[in-house]
Amino acid sequence: MKSIISNILIGLILLMTVAGTGVFTVAYFHDGPIAIIAGGAFKSGELYTGPIPDWTFVEDINTVEFQLIDPERSRTTWIVEHEGRVFIPSGYMNTVMGKLWKHWPMEAEKDGRMILRVGGRLYPLQMERLRSGDILVPVLAELSSKYNGQDISLDEIASGSLWIFELKPR
Repeated sequence: MKSIISNILIGLILLMTVAGTGVFTVAYFHDGPIAIIAGGAFKSGELYTGPIPDWTFVEDINTVEFQLIDPERSRTTWIVEHEGRVFIPSGYMNTVMGKLWKHWPMEAEKDGRMILRVGGRLYPLQMERLRSGDILVPVLAELSSKYNGQDISLDEIASGSLWIFELKPR
């Protein structure tokens, strides 16, 4: 009986491993992320080449997709606009799960070239991590208001638990 149960468990573990590997392989070649799973490079979308847009249109958008140029992978994330500037947060940076799951913030800090995809448009931008500055207080207030309703303090930035990237023209 123990042999049958152990064979079933081994079979289930093997099946889950193969299925998980398959999902991540498909995502790697996919046009953008698949929900929370990082995806491949963008293959679709209209390249935006005009002047810096009025970013207020992202106020009503909860998630956007972005792709780093190096490495060429895409993700889904939150976005915040304040006074015509746009920001992407990355939380849980000091947690075990954050350290295992989130590699993109360190990659973006090394080479911040990215493409933001919103509504089928591709915006070539540069990510710049903000560690201090007066802009962080209103950005954290916008982030709190838009997503969770809880106050977010500057201590989260100072501790490295929350990273904020500003998206700037390249």
